[in-house]
Amino acid sequence: MSAAQPAIRIIGVGNAFRSDDGAGLAVAQRVRGKITEGAAICEESGDGAGLLELWKGAGTVILVDAVDSGAAPGTVHRLDARAAAIPRRMFRYSTHGFGVAEAVEMARTMNQMPARLIVYGIEGKNFAAGAELSPEVEQAAAEVTLRIIDEVRALQGQ
Repeated sequence: MSAAQPAIRIIGVGNAFRSDDGAGLAVAQRVRGKITEGAAICEESGDGAGLLELWKGAGTVILVDAVDSGAAPGTVHRLDARAAAIPRRMFRYSTHGFGVAEAVEMARTMNQMPARLIVYGIEGKNFAAGAELSPEVEQAAAEVTLRIIDEVRALQGQ
């Protein structure tokens, strides 16, 4: 793969103006400051078609989004999308009818999954209008940032 198209893509998903829904974007911004080579870091609203396009040609995709599964706010879920379907109920705050879970399953159906597709879901607390993450989600975003940095370094053999 060329330098213009890194084999690793990190995608932060969300809406920065809906409080905890911006968790994925916050993680992408933090990772961007820590990983400078070998990975493309993108921010996306969560539109499924856009996600499919973003991960096209990538060997590894790590996607981060806020979720609402009923777990305690700040809970971090790590899902291997190659191993099992992504629970749609977790991603119900998407403003798109065709969001993260649907994009993953469409890619699976079309045999267009990356070799590795990891989805981190950060359990949100507040999805109302606002730009601040709740303290629990802020802490989880910091944890996920470190976990992604460690995963990328391991993939790169560092």
